[in-house]
Amino acid sequence: MRRLLILPAAFLTLLMHAERERLTVRTVAAQPGERSPAVLPETPAKDAEPLLPMLKADPDSKITALSKNGTLFLEVLPNDKGRRVHVAAEVCMREGPLECLLCKKNTKEHEAIIRTEMDAYLIHAALIAAGAKTGTPVQFVNPKTFEADYKPATGERVKVLVHYRKGGQIHTHPAQEWIWNFKTKKAMDPDWVFSGSRFVRDPDRPNDPPYYTANSGEIVSISNSPDATLDLPVEITKDDAQLSFEVKTDRVPPLLSKVWLILEPTPGKK
Repeated sequence: MRRLLILPAAFLTLLMHAERERLTVRTVAAQPGERSPAVLPETPAKDAEPLLPMLKADPDSKITALSKNGTLFLEVLPNDKGRRVHVAAEVCMREGPLECLLCKKNTKEHEAIIRTEMDAYLIHAALIAAGAKTGTPVQFVNPKTFEADYKPATGERVKVLVHYRKGGQIHTHPAQEWIWNFKTKKAMDPDWVFSGSRFVRDPDRPNDPPYYTANSGEIVSISNSPDATLDLPVEITKDDAQLSFEVKTDRVPPLLSKVWLILEPTPGKK
């Protein structure tokens, strides 16, 4: 008898809501002192790599499409021994300082390695469908005293892998290997946590659906951000990120190459 995959009601609610009223993507303009958004070519270069077939953790895993355009999938291992989320993305930057690993298309390509067309709202919901539990976004200021009071992002730890082709070879490895700490001369170390971003309402349009702030750019962040879906549970300010982390160019495929981002919740680890 074939097992039926029952998705959590939270995911189905978010999916129906997002399909009914698509959230507006807010492009973030560069502020004084920041780099201007990257201008990418409209078509991939000849050496850009196509999207590989999805990499299953087990040949018998059940794959469920969570989007109509084939960019978001849920993988359930046999006997439900684990679940993973697969997000189709593309390379948007190969050199320079970093603040994000993954951004929403047309937002922060000038400081992220890969971007996706997928609504960050649905990536959040897919992680819930994969069994991940949200925590809390990073805090910089005490909301009662308005004094500086840093508290790191919390949430279930999520392993982040990248799967792609480069130089005629297929590569699968932790996304940290793309992020080079040029102070320590090593790849970035910490795992991400599912901090969950924020939902905010426009006070001038109270009847509009709440806006999921990760759609402003920071879906998988390196510098701490309360808007990130996945954040690092260690203190890294934007200045720290700009001064410490850069793209490991020799590991990243050509610009606009297609990449699978694999998100694997690790239950019990925070």
